[in-house]
Amino acid sequence: MKVIVSVFNNLYTDQRVEKVCKSLVEEGFKIDLIGNNWGGLPEMERTYPFSRIILKKKVLRYAYIEFQWKLYKELLKKADKNCILLANDLDSILPNYLISKKLGIPLVFDSHEIFTEMPSLQGRFTQKIWRKLERIVIPKINYMLTASESYADWFAKTYSIERPIVVQNFPVHIQNPQSYSENNSPKIILYQGVINPSRGIDKIISAMSTIENAELWIAGDGPKKAEYLTLTKSLGLDSKVKFLGKLLPKDLCKITKKADLGLSIEENNGLSYYYSMPNKVSDYIQARIPVIVSDFPEMRKVIEQFQTGEKISDHSQLAEKIEIVLKNGKLFYKDSLNKAASELCWEKEEPKLIQLFRKVKTENF
Repeated sequence: MKVIVSVFNNLYTDQRVEKVCKSLVEEGFKIDLIGNNWGGLPEMERTYPFSRIILKKKVLRYAYIEFQWKLYKELLKKADKNCILLANDLDSILPNYLISKKLGIPLVFDSHEIFTEMPSLQGRFTQKIWRKLERIVIPKINYMLTASESYADWFAKTYSIERPIVVQNFPVHIQNPQSYSENNSPKIILYQGVINPSRGIDKIISAMSTIENAELWIAGDGPKKAEYLTLTKSLGLDSKVKFLGKLLPKDLCKITKKADLGLSIEENNGLSYYYSMPNKVSDYIQARIPVIVSDFPEMRKVIEQFQTGEKISDHSQLAEKIEIVLKNGKLFYKDSLNKAASELCWEKEEPKLIQLFRKVKTENF
């Protein structure tokens, strides 16, 4: 049984899609993965076939349109009566939906976020277009999964649909990833991820002015990088704020293990962020470093259930909470992090994914 997986990115750093494909291959499905060249064409290897659609448009809104019709043509070539379609996020759903109806084959929709509630779309005309697509298509999809419990609740309530299956984007469990005897001086505060608006990065840069014996390492790239470099320089913090750039996953893992604490301090500028369980939180936990997170529903659960760090209800609390975690030290959180790491891992999520695809296969073939 073939599963054609499609997603709007260059595939290289999409760890959720990679884990899903790998799990389905191990279950006996044949995978054909389709991405595109948005963000470049880095070399990569997979144990299954993959391809990337070449987009010529350089402006994102036009690239989305180009991707829709090129993906439709690609799916038309590759799909047959004996396959399952897996669309990742709203920006790949329309071609998949049309091919699903045309050929009478099942479509699984994996919503990594609430696309129409992303901060980058708030108040823009394009938000109305995506919302219209969402309203038309989502109630007609029989098989849906998403990346957080709060997302599932939102989709079920908003579109009066059966609650989507929740498969959280946790990393593979790592046994004993580090020694807790490390004693960094200065301490390392880590933000990893895309340098986008509403991630709280400018707030932590400013807070570094009052935090002693610590450096902020920012691992990632994105549209706000130049602005935050300028902010760092204007505050005279070049020696305390390090921009590490975009790292390969294996190199990022090495950096994460070195840190004394990890940050996920998103701002509430859209329900997609507010209801998210950011990948970086569970990545930090697998590396056994304590976390400071925004007091949003999914991240709050982690702190309250496992005591793996601190939460902030306002970014003005950053310096205070950072001092608490750094003073406690990593060893203080060792047992809590080990317990959380054994629960917040792909091994706990994978069975739900497999069960869903077995159901799709049984009901349609």
